[in-house]
Amino acid sequence: MSTLTPSIEHGGEHDDHAHGHGHHAEPHSLSLLWALPTFSKDHKVIGLQFLITTLLMLMVGGALALGVRWQLAFPWQRMPILGDMAFAAEGGQIAPETYTMLVTMHASVMIFLVIIPILAGAFGNFLIPLQIGADDMAFPTLNMLSYWFMWPAIACFATSFFFGGGPASGWTSYPLLSALWEAAPGSGMAQNFWLLGLTLVGVSSMMGSVNYMTTIINMRAPGMTLFRMPLTIWSMFITAILQAFALPVLTAAGFMVMADRTLGTCFFIPSGIVVNNAAPTVGGGQPLLWQHLFWFYSHPAVYIMLLPAMGMVSDMMACMCRKPIFGYKPMVYSMAAIAGLGFIVWGHHMFTSGMNPALGMTFMVSTIMIALPSAIKTFNWLGTLWGGRLQFNTVMLNSIAFVSMFVIGGLSGIFMAAVPVDIYIHDTYFIVAHFHYVLFGATLFGVFGAVQFWFPKMFGRMMNETLGKIHFVLTFIGFNCTFFPMHLLGVAGFPRRYADPYHFPYLEHLLPLNQFMTCAAILMGIAQFILLFNFFSSMFIGKKCGRNPWGANGLEWQTPSPPGHGNFDVPPVCYHGPYEYSSPLCHDKDFLPQTEYVPLEQRVAIANATPH
Repeated sequence: MSTLTPSIEHGGEHDDHAHGHGHHAEPHSLSLLWALPTFSKDHKVIGLQFLITTLLMLMVGGALALGVRWQLAFPWQRMPILGDMAFAAEGGQIAPETYTMLVTMHASVMIFLVIIPILAGAFGNFLIPLQIGADDMAFPTLNMLSYWFMWPAIACFATSFFFGGGPASGWTSYPLLSALWEAAPGSGMAQNFWLLGLTLVGVSSMMGSVNYMTTIINMRAPGMTLFRMPLTIWSMFITAILQAFALPVLTAAGFMVMADRTLGTCFFIPSGIVVNNAAPTVGGGQPLLWQHLFWFYSHPAVYIMLLPAMGMVSDMMACMCRKPIFGYKPMVYSMAAIAGLGFIVWGHHMFTSGMNPALGMTFMVSTIMIALPSAIKTFNWLGTLWGGRLQFNTVMLNSIAFVSMFVIGGLSGIFMAAVPVDIYIHDTYFIVAHFHYVLFGATLFGVFGAVQFWFPKMFGRMMNETLGKIHFVLTFIGFNCTFFPMHLLGVAGFPRRYADPYHFPYLEHLLPLNQFMTCAAILMGIAQFILLFNFFSSMFIGKKCGRNPWGANGLEWQTPSPPGHGNFDVPPVCYHGPYEYSSPLCHDKDFLPQTEYVPLEQRVAIANATPH
């Protein structure tokens, strides 16, 4: 492979005047920003609406997490400043029922209002039409509604706090805590608002799912075959399929719980149950039915939260290594395999609920099988790094962190796939460590890299590289110091969801470790203000850039920054794949945009001149 071009910082300068673009007026760098408060149908505006909303929700979810960490590190102690504001009735302390509400709402906000919408909603909306050469989504009005359905969901989650402090049944909302009004504090109106918010989030995701599948299948530019699509598009396409098949199950289950709570049905309520001295219930429902329905959606949801980041990291890593992605088709097939296997492993969340050993063995083996396509992806990322001309900028650092955290989280998942091991560690902090490494460590490092990478296309300016690296270092250190010790807590038997585990003498010696983890979590929380400052300030004072500051190949980099109405100056035609970096076909640069035509004679001559 030849490397003919100087550094990528200059890769896009000449592109601003190439292919007949020079005579077009460039859109104002903040033109998309002014449209954010509107009911815009432009996919780029909707993507930014999702992005900014979810970044703000990330801070809310993080604040709830710090409340949980405070209680575990300093149980029954007054929280400074915030304690008097939020928990004045308890003298600034976190009451046991409030702790359970914090756990519930932290997970609910992070999963339903941050990770899923920031990946599928923000980057899916912004990138899909640009990367496939379309002028917009297939259904612009439906696309607009997919964002604005998020706000009633946010309002429902927020309103639940005003009814006894919020729901307290956990983000999994298991019956009978969620099905009976008398079950526990937070099981009243707060639970109703939580269920309504969950339904609205599901409707929003379903609107996006239908739009993404239709757009990708029907609106690709001429020459953009399926195997010329960037891996980001493949990951969004597979994610949309997951949403389309899994979301209706969760939505139906939510309606069933609401019917149990309000209409007197008994889908999940057994007969004869007496809770808090209330009258015995009538019925013959089955609480385990909820677990089956909930996890049939929520395990594929793990990959809804992970697959888009996998695709985006693949695109970013190829660009920052200046070489083609290693094993493009195996990457596509492995993502499809992960999604397919994700539908048949939901029962591993229920090993401790009582299960036929033969069924448990089936779920165990199918869960372990997910390690195979995951390993293919991991080794392909390592193969992409090997021998590349690495650019150690913020984008690359976050991409490598994504792979590293994914490996740690995946390896800990192998432990829990085994039934005998899971029975011991299932309700311990080992589980908390695992899913935070996969869903926070992996996913959010991918998001942080993607924000830095596509920010120039969104606003025509670069984010500050120094602030980006400071944010990365503090977040990386804070994250690992917070969540890696949780593996040790789990092995020691430290239970999750307990407001005061130190009530048990055998856990008292773990208090100093929890205090260390809480200090690290506070450091990580403070670091996110650097990201917000960098993001919002760079819109106005960031260094202006051309169409293609990274020297990337994708169609999105052939549009103005930011793209105007209709995205492309002229309808694009795709001539080859998205990863032609350091190709012999390149002349004075080390990248070959998908829109750049190379005559057949030149291809044949280069092929004949290349030693085999």
